[in-house]
Amino acid sequence: MTETIKDRVRAFVIENFLFGDTSYDLADGASLIENDIIDSTGVLELVAFIEDQFGIAMADADIVPANLDSLARISAFIEAKAGVPATA
Repeated sequence: MTETIKDRVRAFVIENFLFGDTSYDLADGASLIENDIIDSTGVLELVAFIEDQFGIAMADADIVPANLDSLARISAFIEAKAGVPATA
């Protein structure tokens, strides 16, 4: 089975911000900011991950909650920017 964009992002968030705690119920639409999962430094780490893993150059205008505040939003943003289906 291939790993989806959302799976890759979820694994990154769990490893880097939840310290490997796979028991945390990380819903696709849950706000990463409002649930205190990431802070401003975490957003920068997330941006670096997206740029490295998916080959996307993110402009300052892209670094907003509308694109980066949940697994669903991040996946949709990557899909739109990279022009790949979310299952890739």
